[in-house]
Amino acid sequence: MKLIDSMRTLLGVRKRRGQPPAGPKPRLGARIVRDDVRMTVQAGLTEARWQWLVQHGWREDTFRDNRRRYREVPPSMVAEIFDAADPEECGHLLARAIAQAKARPTVSLSRR
Repeated sequence: MKLIDSMRTLLGVRKRRGQPPAGPKPRLGARIVRDDVRMTVQAGLTEARWQWLVQHGWREDTFRDNRRRYREVPPSMVAEIFDAADPEECGHLLARAIAQAKARPTVSLSRR
């Protein structure tokens, strides 16, 4: 399988995954992603705010075994984004949150 994988990479067969279609507002605790940034849905996400996020490229992460590495937006900043009064303020908060997003360390267990 690794040989086939390497050949696909060498031949340029791989395609960048497209953006999935927008779905309904995600439930509490779901993860939403855009590019390499991810945040967890908290209480306070309205339908209007979700539609605004969808227009800016955010989608619910629905892949079961997603092994991609994301930078996490701090929960305090997510709450500020969801509570923002107007879309312009939300845009500024979102840009600041993306800039402050940090990659979580991965935990790997040694094989015995």
